[in-house]
Amino acid sequence: MAREDGDDVALARSLVGAIPAAALACDPGSLAIRAVNDAAVTLLSREASSLTLSGLPDLAASGTTVAGVPVGEAFSTVAASEGSVTAEVDVAVDGETRRIRLRAHATTLGGREWLIAVATDVTERVRAERGNRSRARTLDAVASTLPMALFRCDTRGTIVRWNERASQDTGYGAVDLDGRAFPDLFDDDGSAVSEGLTRVYRDGTVDERDVTLVTRTGEEVPYRLTMGPMTDGSAVSGVVVIGEDRTDESVREERLAVLTRVLRHNFRNELNVVTGFSEQARNAVEDPDVAAQLDRVVDTAGRLLHLGETARKVERLLAERPEPEPLPLSRVVSSAIESLPARLRESADVDVDVPPGITVFGVDRLSDALAELVDNAIRHGDADRPNVRVSAAELPSESWVSLVVADDGPGIPPAERAVLTGKETQLKHTSGLGLWYVHWVVTAGGGRLDITESTDGGSRIELVLRIPDDG
Repeated sequence: MAREDGDDVALARSLVGAIPAAALACDPGSLAIRAVNDAAVTLLSREASSLTLSGLPDLAASGTTVAGVPVGEAFSTVAASEGSVTAEVDVAVDGETRRIRLRAHATTLGGREWLIAVATDVTERVRAERGNRSRARTLDAVASTLPMALFRCDTRGTIVRWNERASQDTGYGAVDLDGRAFPDLFDDDGSAVSEGLTRVYRDGTVDERDVTLVTRTGEEVPYRLTMGPMTDGSAVSGVVVIGEDRTDESVREERLAVLTRVLRHNFRNELNVVTGFSEQARNAVEDPDVAAQLDRVVDTAGRLLHLGETARKVERLLAERPEPEPLPLSRVVSSAIESLPARLRESADVDVDVPPGITVFGVDRLSDALAELVDNAIRHGDADRPNVRVSAAELPSESWVSLVVADDGPGIPPAERAVLTGKETQLKHTSGLGLWYVHWVVTAGGGRLDITESTDGGSRIELVLRIPDDG
């Protein structure tokens, strides 16, 4: 009988030895381990003789599965089910607790029933799951405190998580949000949102969109979306979206725009009246003192009209947010000079020295900004015929171009230069509006603005402009 039992164990040992994964052969009734392969010895870090003196329940540190079921009970139904049973147990291996998954099935060898259990170490998966759960709890805690809506979408653009603010903004509850296509929450079939999601998935970059959210009740809400990638290694595994209700901001911008248009329209019309009557009065009087005073009225009205026009340009620049692009510098300069009022251009000597073939990186308002500088240089010049020089040269770094506007006028007072540092006083804040405009245009293209004195004693304003990477 002992020989027959030995033959049976030898057959079981041969079977588990042929299995590439860690495997154990056990008695179906007692779950006593009778045979193991080398992979099991290595995985469990125990000698084969030690393992064959124990039973399957002895492997578990607590004698139970992770689910809390006694190991013997968990595997007692394997033979009856004619299938397999899988359970996970915590096993002590070299002083460390490892998570082992046991998948057991019944088989017959030489007329004897055996329970074959294949063991797999799933510790790293368990640790990753714990880490994911911890990150999810952290994300939920952050999401619950955010004053803005937070959505998480999978790679198909389907909503899988959201915070309470998202539910409040959309008007939808869990049943309506869970599994919903995120673009469906917005107007125009969500095409703008779909484009943004596609860009995030494709490029792994952050995308911002101003869109219109359509709530459950059909209300249209101005909404700003910031969409960023969630990554799993190098692959984008989903998108996190922050949504912000811009209703108050939108209403404020609309009212400000109306106010600005009305004021600018009335401002221009009334000043044109002042200029027209003042010029008529100037031509009708013979008293030189009165004529000089009327000249000042006309000049002041002209400066105010110019200020209003500059304000309009600033408003357009801030509203449109133009993107930088390669610009031929000679064309920029010629457009700027040609855009000056003919009477103003003819009252000064404007010398231009811009080598052909130079291309700079800037927004399409660059010629307007340059015209603003030349216009100011002529208007504020104290000579009978002001002299303005516009010159350009590539800097030694070969990545930048210097564009200089120099004049022989009185120069720019320090109080007006202070607009570039934000230190201007309330009494001076309007005088530097033109410089603000130039500064914003230049920096929008990645350049910078420097103001110094020219060699003729006037002002020297340098625009340092980038050269496009592609030349």
